[in-house]
Amino acid sequence: MSGFRALLLRDLRLAFRQGGDGLMAVIFFVLAALLFPFGLGPEPEALARDAVGIVWVMALLASLLALDRLFQGDWEDGTLDLMALSPLPLELAVLAKALAHWLLSGLPLLVAAPIVASMLQFDAASLPRLVLALALGTPTLSLLGAVGAALTLGARRAAVLVSLLVLPLEIPVLIFGVAAADPAGIGDGLTHVMVLGALLALALPLCPWAAAAALRQALE
Repeated sequence: MSGFRALLLRDLRLAFRQGGDGLMAVIFFVLAALLFPFGLGPEPEALARDAVGIVWVMALLASLLALDRLFQGDWEDGTLDLMALSPLPLELAVLAKALAHWLLSGLPLLVAAPIVASMLQFDAASLPRLVLALALGTPTLSLLGAVGAALTLGARRAAVLVSLLVLPLEIPVLIFGVAAADPAGIGDGLTHVMVLGALLALALPLCPWAAAAALRQALE
C-alpha cells in the first residue's frame, strides 16, 4: 500500500501547488446554486421544495470540472507509462487518483452543501440525510469520472467528451441521492441511502478495472 499512499499524496501535493481544482469546484458549486433564487424567485417554499435537487445537480456538475485532467498530465509527461510498469497494479493507481479527486472536490462539497442548502431554505432536519447521501454519492461520481477520463485520454475536446460519457452513467446516483434526502420523499430515505451504498460498492471494484483497461489501451 506504500505505492498507493505515495501516489495519493503526490496528486494532492500537485493539486495544491497548481492552485487547487477543489477550490474552483466549491466556488462553482456555491455560486451556481445561489443563482437559483434569482431564477425561481425568493419565495422560501419554492426554494425549499427544489433545494435538494439544486444541491445534487450542482454537486454533480462541480465534480466534472477537473475530470479531463485526471490522467492528462501523467500521460503527457510519461508518468502514466511508469505507473503501468510499476509494481502497483494500474487498477490501484486509478483508485488512488480517483480518491485524490474526491478529496479535492467531493469532500469540500460535503462541507459546503449544508451551508448552501440552508441558504436555499432546505429543511434543517433533513440536512444529515443530505450530507450522508452526498458522502456516499460523490465518491461514486469520482469513480465514474475516472472511467470517462481514461476513455477520452488524448482526445480533442476531452472535457466535453468526458461530460457526455459520464453524465448518463451518473443519473442513477442523482436520482437516488435526491430521493434519499428529499423531505417530501416516500419513507425515511433509508432505502435510497442503501442503494447509494450499493452503487458505491459496485463502483469501487468495477470502475478502476474499467479505467485501467482503457489506460492500457491508450498506452499501446
